[in-house]
Amino acid sequence: MGRGWKIALGVVAALAVLIAVNAVVTGAETKPAEVTEPGGRIVSLPGGDLQAVERGPRDGSPIVLIHCFTCAIDWWDGMIPRLAQRHRVVAVDLLGHGGSEKPSSGYTIENQADLVAGVLGRLGVRDATVVGHSLGGTVATGLAERSPALVDRVVIVDSEAEHEGGDLGLIAALAFAPVIGDTLWRVKPDFSVRQGLEVAFAPGFDVPDAFVEDVDRMTYSAYDDSASESQAYSEEAGLGERIAASGKPLLAIMGAEEQIIDDPRAALATYRDTVPGAKTVLIEGAGHSPNVETPARTAALVLAFAKPEMQKRLQKQDAVRRRP
Repeated sequence: MGRGWKIALGVVAALAVLIAVNAVVTGAETKPAEVTEPGGRIVSLPGGDLQAVERGPRDGSPIVLIHCFTCAIDWWDGMIPRLAQRHRVVAVDLLGHGGSEKPSSGYTIENQADLVAGVLGRLGVRDATVVGHSLGGTVATGLAERSPALVDRVVIVDSEAEHEGGDLGLIAALAFAPVIGDTLWRVKPDFSVRQGLEVAFAPGFDVPDAFVEDVDRMTYSAYDDSASESQAYSEEAGLGERIAASGKPLLAIMGAEEQIIDDPRAALATYRDTVPGAKTVLIEGAGHSPNVETPARTAALVLAFAKPEMQKRLQKQDAVRRRP
């Protein structure tokens, strides 16, 4: 073997060792919880510490917001002020996301749902309208299954009724690749993160810098395991089937310009066919994230669906306060 080949093989071997070491280091990385949202608080729980934000009147009918994969509480910023005018709104960062703790394990949907339940228990929240966006819809479903007393009804925002896989784009696909995904995660530039996030919106949407920062806060374990555990949960039984079994009323919302879910109209039809009495809405001009792209329209849909008997009580109370 010539000297040139020996050098080349040595370089390849060295790179392989570096990639392997990086995979171990990146996979073992953890981060503690920290407050990243104005007014946020850290709720310490046995399975992990979560960041939560609470807005609105404490005697209002509760609405719980659970964000999407690689997202955080700030993806609800356009909706929270509208919901909190009359409702008690609680938004939670899932384990591995936002300001919540980022351990090396614990990302099953069951554990995520139990942690959200723990936060709601600490805050004294029951019978809530639980709104979940994408991954958050999966966790909301798990919450309805495992802690039914906490959930009055469920709103799904761009989560598939049956697992089809979806298309997160090439950048995300590369990051999930064995060994090399860990390495790409550690060296990812912000422009690639921004490009990866573009599929979460209708074409041409300008991805906010804050959403890039949300991805940068994650560890590779949180990123990789959150996706794989969500897939495993949905493959075991679809969200539509699970919600139907829970008996909770359902509103399913999807953006007409979806870039992740292949056919949002068909997905909504599956919810209607699977969940008795399910309400479904297709929002024009929005992609995978109507809560960000069309927050006023999405908030109005949630408000119309959320605990109507409580809304009537609040309206009566408001009328009494306004009397001379």
